[in-house]
Amino acid sequence: MDICRISRRLTAEMAEEGYRKGMFPMSETGLGLVTWHRPHTRAILPLESFHISRSLRRTLRRGGFEVTFDRDFEGVMRACAQRDPTWISEEFVQVYGDLQRHGKAHSVEVWVGADLAGGVYGVHLGGAFFAESKFHSVTGMSKVALASLVERLRLRGFALLEVQYLTEHLAQFGVVEISHQEYLGRLEQALAMERQF
Repeated sequence: MDICRISRRLTAEMAEEGYRKGMFPMSETGLGLVTWHRPHTRAILPLESFHISRSLRRTLRRGGFEVTFDRDFEGVMRACAQRDPTWISEEFVQVYGDLQRHGKAHSVEVWVGADLAGGVYGVHLGGAFFAESKFHSVTGMSKVALASLVERLRLRGFALLEVQYLTEHLAQFGVVEISHQEYLGRLEQALAMERQF
């Protein structure tokens, strides 16, 4: 069990403090509670070894989409919440929106025509980016969003991209697991940096 504490509410200040200490919140929407998670192993995506599959390379080359940043943060969050079960409650939409307005959370949007077709959002502190969730309504567009995020973080000199848990889906991009202790060391170094998203 990686739940290290439970609270009845969430604020932007509480969320930021949690990320700085190596925790992240999730909403138990049916119970009206916020659970704070500190996994024994952490999944990170090393920016220098991001793997682009042949199919993703073809998608990127083919185009037919537009990538933007922070154009529709709330839209990305709400699209990510369209799953059952979801940990993204209305309270989370408001709190992360507050973080975004203060430059501490960001989104990547992928548009096909006028439609939001994919995206990813997360929290940004120092040289660390904590990816929270991604979605697609058009095949491949969440992968385009992730590739665009990685490229931007590389260009801006970020040191850490954390993705919470390793899944088979994420493994295809080069995501690896490290111990919580190693994660805390990398987190401390990344937080000491000053980086602009």
